[in-house]
Amino acid sequence: MISSPFIPSSILLLLNVDDGDTVTDFMAQERERGITIQSAAVTFDWKGYRINLIDTPGHVDFTLEVERCLRVLDGAVAVFDASAGVEAQTLTVWRQADKHKIPRICFLNKMDKTGASFNYAVESIREKLKAKPLLLQLPIGEGKTFKGVVDVVSKEKLLWNPNSDDGKDFERKPLLEMSDPELLKEITEARNALIEQVADLDDEFADLVLGEFSENFDLLPAEKLQTAVHRVTLAQTAVPVLCGSALKNKGVQPLLDAITMYLPSPEERNLEFLQWYKGDLCALAFKVLHDKQRGPLVFLRIYSGMIKPQLAIHNINGNCTERISRLLLPFADQHVEIPSLTAGNIALTVGLKHTTTGDTIVSSKSSALAACRRAEREGEKKHRQNNEAERLLLAGVEIPEPVFFCTIEPPSVAKQPDLDHALKCLQREDPSLKVKLDPDSGQTILCGMGELHIEIIHDRIKREYGLETYLGPLQVAYRETILNSVRATDTLDRTLGDRRHLVTVELEAKSLETSSLLPVIEYAASVAADLSQASREAVENGLHSACLQGPLLGSPIQDVAITLHSLVIHPGTSTTMISACVSRCLQKALKKADKQILEPLMNLEVTVTRDYLSPVLADLAQRRGNIQEIQTRQDNRVVIGFVPLAEIMGYSTVLRTLTSGSATFALELSNYQAMNPQDQSTLLSQRSGLS
Repeated sequence: MISSPFIPSSILLLLNVDDGDTVTDFMAQERERGITIQSAAVTFDWKGYRINLIDTPGHVDFTLEVERCLRVLDGAVAVFDASAGVEAQTLTVWRQADKHKIPRICFLNKMDKTGASFNYAVESIREKLKAKPLLLQLPIGEGKTFKGVVDVVSKEKLLWNPNSDDGKDFERKPLLEMSDPELLKEITEARNALIEQVADLDDEFADLVLGEFSENFDLLPAEKLQTAVHRVTLAQTAVPVLCGSALKNKGVQPLLDAITMYLPSPEERNLEFLQWYKGDLCALAFKVLHDKQRGPLVFLRIYSGMIKPQLAIHNINGNCTERISRLLLPFADQHVEIPSLTAGNIALTVGLKHTTTGDTIVSSKSSALAACRRAEREGEKKHRQNNEAERLLLAGVEIPEPVFFCTIEPPSVAKQPDLDHALKCLQREDPSLKVKLDPDSGQTILCGMGELHIEIIHDRIKREYGLETYLGPLQVAYRETILNSVRATDTLDRTLGDRRHLVTVELEAKSLETSSLLPVIEYAASVAADLSQASREAVENGLHSACLQGPLLGSPIQDVAITLHSLVIHPGTSTTMISACVSRCLQKALKKADKQILEPLMNLEVTVTRDYLSPVLADLAQRRGNIQEIQTRQDNRVVIGFVPLAEIMGYSTVLRTLTSGSATFALELSNYQAMNPQDQSTLLSQRSGLS
């Protein structure tokens, strides 16, 4: 039986994150900053179970790393700072886990930190995450007095030796009336409350409690309660809560026990597509790394079947066959070569040159076709309308749109090919990094999720590829839309060789009330009746390309509906000419319309002491900030609000200066909102060089 948890913070392994030498934080940038940037996998055994652990970043700039790892895991351990409780990025990761229906355990870390509060952290989980916490442990002391935990289920106390640095030396004792009367009373009450809570959530357990143990809950065996907690965790109706201090490895051993006891094994995750493969290989590629010696390393989650070295596999997305040359078991940046790996595991493969994040891997094309036929038969039985065959493709990863961009230049023209190669490799590793070429200046544009994201990419190009590149100033990724309805017509008449290409288009563009990144395309009845599939594709290609660059800033157009009223095509006209004419016609319409710039609006959360609250609020007011509420968190104040991304660049330095380095902040993209006319006019003047 295999359990595959996900840990969203670098704490579980034996090395000390506070010293910057965590096993899974092996990049130079991670060790320097003391944060996780890339997800890293570690496979280890614990009491007869194999655990595939993936450590993921907490910073919002690297949210894609969390998304693509959650996609392939069976269970999650959400790690909280016991002094802060639920923080801004916690909500984001929790929502991602909800989306992928991942059962979770909560671990309240840093119980030995000054200001740690078990009750506050539990209450924040209940209030902010709308989850039902099941208290499986209670701490013995808090802050400097923290010395161990009490197991509520078994009524035992676990005390760690204060002289032991690695946390291996601890003793487990049953609570006795003679030695711990008050603690025993508190734990008995907590256990009874836990039993009642689980009975409310699980009918099978409720029948057991009401039948055999209604008179005395103390007689209820711990194994029965653990089994019920396991069912409740899998049903995601509640979350077990444990606590400890990972810095000293206090509480880590019971956490590993809880992972094997309460989180699901791969067999307990009822994945519908597995029945179609009948034990044949089915795997999902969820991450790619580049190794200077081995080439691309592809991480695969194996859902069924087995993988061996020299095995030929078929990539359904790319419709190509490749061969795995070597098979490795991941251990951060150290890898162990192995002869085979079975379902439920995470494998690291060498030799897959065309596989990218989100690709579905099977043993052969015939295996995919056989699974496709089974899926179709299943669909006919259930009278489903959708195409079951399409569901053979395992759901990939949603890649968020970048919000920052800047130019990047090599030290000389001769180094441009080297820079292109480096960016190509980094893009394959990190799909949230976008690279494009400016059509006017010919410069390379780097698009990323935030300041830190672009800074890390710049640093990696220097360290890993030996290129001293130059970054232009960071710019915000604005978008554009229109406010009214406009019509335009255009004719393209061109003779190339002995062929005449003639297209006449009439279309209407209008604003959409709902948000849509891509244009909503409609056809008049007279046009739709005569339009061939090739011409339709040419029209849509033309409309999409016209929406890539708006008339004001050259930013993408969104929230637009386009209706094609008339399309006259001369026989023999190429599809390229149709696209060109439609694109030019839409650009003409957009120029005539009333135009609006949309700017990215960020959710901002600033944690600051009471002494510095006033200067922080005054500074946010100057940045066009909109304060929603100010919460109290222990001795600190938490300012929650919205602020335009353009106003928050370089904010970390300013905040450090304002608060003498005592405040912290977290940012997350909320949505795109319309700029007011004055700010829009100022931005356009700046871009045109008038101010």
